[in-house]
Order: sequence, then structure tokens, then C-alpha cells
Amino acid sequence: MATEKSSTASGSDTESSALSNVLTKSSALNITRLSSKAEDFDRRLADLTAWQVVADKTLEASVADILAQVRLDGDAALVTFSNRFDRRTAGSADELEISQDQCQQALEGLPSEQREALYTAAERIKNFHQRQQQESWNYREADGTLLGQQITPLDRVGIYVPGGQASYPSSVLMNAIPAQIAGVAEIIMVSPAPDGVLNPLVLAAAAIVGVTRVFTVGGAQAVAALAYGTETIPAVDKIVGPGNAYVAAAKRQVFGQVGLDMVAGPSEILVICDGDTNPDWIAMDLFSQAEHDQQAQAILISPRADFLDQVAQSMERLLPTLERRAVIEASLRARGAFIQVENLDEAMVISNRIAPEHLELSVADAESWLPKIRHAGAVFLGRYTAEALGDYCAGPNHVLPTSTTARFSSPLGVYDFQKRTSVIMCSPQGAATLGKTASVLARGESLTAHARSAEYRIKDENKS
Repeated sequence: MATEKSSTASGSDTESSALSNVLTKSSALNITRLSSKAEDFDRRLADLTAWQVVADKTLEASVADILAQVRLDGDAALVTFSNRFDRRTAGSADELEISQDQCQQALEGLPSEQREALYTAAERIKNFHQRQQQESWNYREADGTLLGQQITPLDRVGIYVPGGQASYPSSVLMNAIPAQIAGVAEIIMVSPAPDGVLNPLVLAAAAIVGVTRVFTVGGAQAVAALAYGTETIPAVDKIVGPGNAYVAAAKRQVFGQVGLDMVAGPSEILVICDGDTNPDWIAMDLFSQAEHDQQAQAILISPRADFLDQVAQSMERLLPTLERRAVIEASLRARGAFIQVENLDEAMVISNRIAPEHLELSVADAESWLPKIRHAGAVFLGRYTAEALGDYCAGPNHVLPTSTTARFSSPLGVYDFQKRTSVIMCSPQGAATLGKTASVLARGESLTAHARSAEYRIKDENKS
């Protein structure tokens, strides 16, 4: 397949020249175009995909001040910051909490179509994540020594659900369901409610998954409350869920006090297409991530220049029909790209360099290409698998590593809400045998107490 597509791509000098060997822009949308043949391709690709969190000293200092004040003054600081940043008029922290009855009322008040969609998504997410459960295990050696691993859930976790310009009930499901399956006893949810307004879908999702407590607070002050605790909001063991720059900075600063899932960057999609998928489909797939944020990244790789042109035409025609057109345009202008390659094998190599959050393999016999993918948060195989399905209801988690961190990170899952504890129980014979080895190594490190602690058990075994 790759050879056939490569011949098609390289068989026409006219098509190849449509993407010059230097950086160009795609018509009215101003999308960057690259060719893998260009001498400076590696540098330009690196520049295009680079996303480093540049420390904004003013922002970092502001976040540090918020964290310190919430840690010191608790509820009073939390109310002050919520009123200031979210235009609230709360007189106490109690007014920031949403009861479980209110969440249930929000669920019951939804149109039936929305309610059923939430239930369907929740069930699919649950079915997928149940397969991630880990079990404790142990084994016993010939001398009776017991070795093993005990799996236990975290006691309490905090989930941050973005609000404001966009609300994400799907994030409630994706963060809370794996925690529930892991056995977490308490799930504390925070979500900003500017002007006191919170999307009913978010509350309904909280009701479906049985979130323990819900607070309408956001930003760095919410992270501080979860990390340190206040009189009203309990401290948690781990904070999960994405947020804005203030939330990301706050998560970085409280790491160590609590665990974190990740500090996520802007959303990303990379589509690899052989040129035989409907260009309208590909255009909308790229839009689906570009509409998240002006810094989101949407990249299309294909061996066919004429197909890249077709997708560009589709994008120009379809973009005016979208509500978030301005955000999409800004995203594509800043970080979007079309990349022409020699063949699909080369596309896979480039994909592994980019290590995208979302990767669509919109090609014939997509499954056969999967073994070539080493680095991606989630892979969507075939022409009919839109990335948007993964965002909502396919089943796998949509909390994914971004900014090339898929090289060493994984999607959020049940395992993020569990701990592994080593278990060791030596028999008298095992203590004597291991003690000899430990003694030699400990004395080699000049740690005499270590050595003698092990040697005591050797002597007791010899006496018996």
C-alpha cells in the first residue's frame, strides 16, 4: 500500500511543485505548508511543533500569591478570589457548593436526548475503563518468603472541570469514572461559574457519576483549595483535569503537596491521509481541535499535493458555517500545517517525532499501520473514526498527553487513581539467606546499621 501511494505522489512533478520545497501558506486560511523534501524541513517542523511553557513571571507571581493566601486564610481567601475573578457575590464558601440534590435536579431537567447521550457515554467509558483494573498479587518462595504487590485506591481526589468560555460535561465523566472504578472513596469536583452560571450538563454529569461534592470555584484558587484544604473544601491526594494558564501554573506549583495527572498544553490533532478520504471529513476533523483554543494545533500529512489542495478548498468553504470561526482561523494561522511527504512510511516517522495527542490514520487498511506508531496519546484508525468520537463516547479516556509528552506519558486511566505497595515477609530461612547478601552490600556502602540489622536475623536463624 505504501509503495502504491508513494508512486502516486511522486509520479507528477506538477503536483509536487504545488507544495514548494520552502515554507509557503495555503490561500486565504494562511495555513503553513511544508514539504519533507525541503532542506530546512527538520528545523521548520521543530519550530512548528515546539510548545514550551514559557514562564510568565507576572502570572507565576500572581498564582503564587493566590496559593499562599488560600493556604493561609482558607475559605475567606477562596470567597474573595471567586467574587473577584468570577464576578460572584458569595458571602461565604457554603454558597459556592452545589448540593447533590441540585445536581440531580439538573439531570432530571435535561431534554431526554441530552440525558440519554450522557448515560450512553458514561456506560461506554465505564465499560472500557473496567478493563484497566489492577489486582494485588504475591508469590511464595521455596523457603516460605512472601513477596508481592498490594493495589489500593487513593482516598480522595479532586477533578477540575473547565468552565467559562466552554463547559465540558464529558470531562466530568472522563475524570470521575476511572476514579470510581479504582475505588476512590471521595471525588471532589471544582468548576468555575462566572456570574454564578454553570452549565446544567456539567451538574447532570456529576449526578450520573456520583461525584461526592461539587464546588463552583475555579482558577488557581480552586487548585489551592484542593491542594491545601480550607474549612469547607477538603484537601485531596491528587488533582486531575485541564484548565487555563493559571490552573496549569497552580498545578505546577502545588506538585509534591499533591499528585497530578499532567500539566496539559493546547489540544492537538495530526491526521495522516492517503488522499482517498472525503476532504470535507478531513477538514472538519482538523477544525474539531482547532476550535478548542487559539493555540491548538491541527496538522494534516499526505503524500498527495492535490489532496492537500482539496482539503484546503473544503476548509475555506466550510469554515464560515462554524460558530467558533475566529478561534479556528487564529489556531490554523498560528500553528496549523499541511505537510507533503514521499509516502506513508515517511508520514509514520514524522508522526512519531511529533508524538501527537490525537492521531487519525485515515488510510486504507489502517490497522496494518498501527505497529509503526510508537508515540501518540490516542490513535483513531480508518476513515470512519472521527477524533470527536473519542472526545465524548467511544470509551477510552480523552485526557491525553500533549506537547510531545506522549513519548513518555499515557492517557488518564484507572491506574492513575491507584497506588502500588510492595509486600515483603521473610521466613526465618529467607531472612538468613537474604541477610548475608544485604550485609555484604550494606558494608560496601559503609552503612553499618543496615548490615547489623540484617545480620541479627542471620544469627537468630543459626541458633534455631
